[in-house]
Order: sequence, then structure tokens, then C-alpha cells
Amino acid sequence: MKNILLIGILLLISVACRKRLDGFLFNPSQIENYQLDAYQGEVSLELNGAFGVPPSMIHQLEWNVELEEGTAKMSAIYIGDLNQISTDTVILYCHGNKDHLDFYWPRQKLYANAGGLGRYGVLMFDYPSFGLSEGKASEENMYRSTRRAMEWLKAQGLQDDRFVIFGFSLGSAAACEVAAHPQDYPLSPSKLILEAPFASAEVMIQDAALLSMPGSFLVDLQIDNATEIKKISIPLLWIHGQDDSFLTVKSHGQPVYDNKTSGYKDAFLVTGGEHENTPFIAGYQNYIDKIASFIQLY
Repeated sequence: MKNILLIGILLLISVACRKRLDGFLFNPSQIENYQLDAYQGEVSLELNGAFGVPPSMIHQLEWNVELEEGTAKMSAIYIGDLNQISTDTVILYCHGNKDHLDFYWPRQKLYANAGGLGRYGVLMFDYPSFGLSEGKASEENMYRSTRRAMEWLKAQGLQDDRFVIFGFSLGSAAACEVAAHPQDYPLSPSKLILEAPFASAEVMIQDAALLSMPGSFLVDLQIDNATEIKKISIPLLWIHGQDDSFLTVKSHGQPVYDNKTSGYKDAFLVTGGEHENTPFIAGYQNYIDKIASFIQLY
């Protein structure tokens, strides 16, 4: 009788988790405007005034994007000289699964200081339903908004050999999708940076639910970075905190790294680093120096 009750409880939890875990993977917050340095809410990192960026280098952008449900507006922020995109190297940053650009703004400022302030342009955008971006949060819409950001960069004159794509956490799915299928996107990245990537939606759901059942029972996402990485031959930098309990090195990052068997790859594992604070634990300057040296490698 106890076993029957236990099975029944697990099934009820599993059914309930189907929506709960979908929401867990896409956890947006909508706002009325971006506040950037004036933002008083939770942020990914605390820079405490360091690694500043002058207002003249900050550009808020808005475009129309074709989503699954129709045309919507999406918002982005570019740090750099808009007139120099045709000759600059640009990092397209695909952020994680929560909040909006204000939460990740300290990270964007860090990357804008990699190699010295203004060495690289940095474009960061909000997925549909995040921040000021309209539309429904979904895997397909995440890819569509990534494509739209790349269309804008190409229209400014950016070329493949100066295009770097960087995916953090959930954003690793968009970055791997682009790098694995460049023929489907406006630009083909020359380098790929993944920080705290997840192996697949199935592994992520199984870890979160602690249940030995197919992840497809709980979520509809088709994301599988550990498989997609096998198609990628451009240079890879993998960054991961050794103490990340949200997306562990063993279950997520290491399989992705190990499955890349073609082309250059480098691992930057940070002892004591957790999911969000790896740049702080590594030392901000050390962290961005590693990124800059990787980009300059080829």
C-alpha cells in the first residue's frame, strides 16, 4: 500500500512539474525601462564601481523580430562605437534564464573591458518576454531573437572572422545552436565561449526533479548541447565554476567539453566558483584576461 501511494505521489509531482519546470527554464521579468548602473535590484555580479563604461559607448536598441506567434519588438544594448562595427571584433552575449538585461549588465561591462575598454564591441539582448522584449518565452523564440541580433550586426558590416558568440547558462543553447548550424544564421562565428553550459534539457530536468524518467515527460525543449557540440570545430573556451550546484561540471559542462573532438578547445575551471559568481571568484581581471587571450589566440 505504501509503495502504491508513493508511486501515486511521484506521478502527481511529475505532472505538476511539467509546467513548473518549463517556467524554471525560462524565468523572465518584464520592466518599464532599463536602468543599467542605476538599477537597484539583484544583479549577476557586484562590480562596486570598477570596470565602468562611459555613456557615449552605451546604445539601447530596438528592432522588430518575427516570432512563432507573429511580429514583436525586441530590445538590446550595444557597448562600443556603432560606426566601428564593420572593423571591430564583436562579442554577442546570450544571457541566462532569468530577469532581464539589468541583471546581466555588470557582465556586459566586464566583457567591454576585456583587452582594455573598447577593445571589443559587446551586444546583449533580451529574449522574448524578458525585460523590454515582447513575445512568448520559448526555445524557438530564443533562437529567432538570436538570429535577429545577428542580422543587425551583419547589417552594420560585421564579418564572420570578427564575430564571437558567448553563451551563459541557458544562453549556451543559443550559442551552440548558432555554432553548430551556421548555415541557418546570418553570420558564422569564429569562436565560441560557453560559461556554465548545460548538457541537455533532459539532464537538466532529471537533475532538478531528481527522478529517473525521460526529460521529455516533463518538458518540451529539444536543447542538447552535448550532442550539438560534436558538430562544432571552431575554437571553444569553456568556463565553469567547480562548485556550481545548479549546472554541475560533472553532469553538464564536462560532457559538453569532452564531446568537442574537432578543433581547438580550452577549459577554465574555477575552484570555489558557483553558478553566477565564477568571474568574482576567479578575479575579474583574471577572468576577462582569459577571455581576451582566447579571442586573440587566432
